Amino acid sequence: MHVALLANLKKNAPTWEGMSPDRWDDLDSEETIADITRALESGGHKVTFLEGNIELAHRLPKVKPDICFNISEGHFGDAREAHVPAILEMLGIPYTGSRVLTLALTLDKPMTKRVLKYHNLPTPAFQAFERANEPLDPDMTFPLFVKPSREGTGMGVTPESIVYNEEQLRAQLRIQLERYDQPILVEDYIKGREVTVGVVGNLAAPVARRIPDDVEAPRIQRGLTFLPPMEIDVDRYESEAGIYTSRIKTELVHEFYWTCPANLDEEAVEELNWLAAAIFRVTGCQDVARVDFRLNEEEDNKPYILEINPLPGLNPEYSDLCIEARAYGWTYEELVNRILDEAAERQGLLDG
Repeated sequence: MHVALLANLKKNAPTWEGMSPDRWDDLDSEETIADITRALESGGHKVTFLEGNIELAHRLPKVKPDICFNISEGHFGDAREAHVPAILEMLGIPYTGSRVLTLALTLDKPMTKRVLKYHNLPTPAFQAFERANEPLDPDMTFPLFVKPSREGTGMGVTPESIVYNEEQLRAQLRIQLERYDQPILVEDYIKGREVTVGVVGNLAAPVARRIPDDVEAPRIQRGLTFLPPMEIDVDRYESEAGIYTSRIKTELVHEFYWTCPANLDEEAVEELNWLAAAIFRVTGCQDVARVDFRLNEEEDNKPYILEINPLPGLNPEYSDLCIEARAYGWTYEELVNRILDEAAERQGLLDG
């Protein structure tokens, strides 16, 4: 197939005076694009790279790809990850990964947590702040965790994100509101191990965005491949206060400490997989996603869902999903082409 690889490169991102230094931390490097290109070509595909911007509306009809491999993060707006898929749907061009509604929803962490709460899926208690002086909800108890509502790659997550009193809370809210100009998410801080689970595949269509009445029904997981859970060894980073900070994900990424498969018993892994399938289902994910958890050490390691990422990183060296795929026995090439094949099969491109 002819595959158009769509992404936003850091080197092509707009800049302006006074912009936050971490503004484009979630965009991709040329090295990652080269690695994905080689992986797709190893599967026998022709690959054309295109920057994921408005020019796609003019360029794609000329390129005429059979399918797009989309990892575009977007630049502006509270639904920026959904911009490229919206263009592709208007053009009628198939693409990998989740669709417009899912990408708009999951970028908004408080809205995602509202969906989780509706479905009785475990996630820390939370409150979204528009102003630094808003009253704290009475059911919120310190310590709390403060981060931007609509950012990726741990942006805004620092050791100071853990706050132990009102003074620290208000200070962090002022800092993050000014820097990110968006609502700030405050949630109960879960002390414990940090684990992430990668998911590849698709639930058998049609899929309603709800948990089946019979929660033990096999269809809640059928069609999905769960990669081994990966534990981030946050305790190795004394300066980062035991959390998976933006600094670990960017500056320290080549000194990354992790365990995969995580040291968990079979029952714990099954519970994580069930929860990963549940959030994959209720948010409407397709083809691939990664779910991040905290295991509450004060509740016998009960897992709490932090967030779901339907556009997980694909750097073969340090991206969580790629590390998990290796532990599962897949090469990087097999992972990338499996994502493509899942999308192609879902859209009828492999028939015949």
